[in-house]
Amino acid sequence: MDLTRNLRLQELIIDVNQRQKRREPGEEGNEQLRFNILDPTVLIFPRMTSYSVYKAVSPCATSAVAAKTLGLRRAERFFGEMGAYKYVSELWRKKQSDVMRFLQRVRCWEYRQLPSIVRVTRPTRPDKARRLGYKAKQGFVIYRVRVRRGGRKRPVPKGIVYGKPKHQGITQLKFQRNKRSVAEERAGRKLGGLRVLNSYWVNEDSTYKYYEIILIDPAHSAIRNDPRINWICKGVHKHRELRGLTSAGKKYRGLRGKGHLHHKARPSRRATWKRNQTLSLRRYR
Repeated sequence: MDLTRNLRLQELIIDVNQRQKRREPGEEGNEQLRFNILDPTVLIFPRMTSYSVYKAVSPCATSAVAAKTLGLRRAERFFGEMGAYKYVSELWRKKQSDVMRFLQRVRCWEYRQLPSIVRVTRPTRPDKARRLGYKAKQGFVIYRVRVRRGGRKRPVPKGIVYGKPKHQGITQLKFQRNKRSVAEERAGRKLGGLRVLNSYWVNEDSTYKYYEIILIDPAHSAIRNDPRINWICKGVHKHRELRGLTSAGKKYRGLRGKGHLHHKARPSRRATWKRNQTLSLRRYR
């Protein structure tokens, strides 16, 4: 099935290249457009050949418009009905393409000049943000958080650890939590009046990783009146990122899997240890 699909795709690419070569001198072509690379609302899609010509496509474009912009007039028949977010997802899946490497490099340069926690007007990855619960409505905000990469040194004065030499390691220690949960924690502490809904990766370089955090204002009437999201307004969801209740938190707690060996992680590893170490005897009366 994959071989047949690849052959059809190759025929489609060859047909597009031939039509490009037969283009009349006065006919409009696919010139490279000028646009703001740092604006996340403008996305570009590479042609699926070595012919390096690109066009700008808005994420709000329909599948037919996107297919025409790509220069693939048979793309809609080949791929079926595809929305704009499908194209955005495919673009982010190919992070090593020339287009994405250039975009990410320029954006990362901009991120380094800004504070570690900064609010952004709109999500850089609208498809990913919407899958995680983001809505372009009042009460939803996006913050980008910068987290330093690498391991975690042991916080001891002057590197002196008392005890056995086996336990005197300072470096080469790994933090038990993931970087995304650390970013959520820092955003939650900085913005105590908001609730952390979810987060996703956007960029990284040799020193930092960048995440965008989706936060919700529980006091906003648009949130409190929405039955699909007003669950987060309850008091039990205060600082859910500090208690490992977000998606990133459940991941480092080991709650993603189920079945054999995963029962030791529920409800938590400490609770399981306490249950196994406690001897409960029924009193004879």
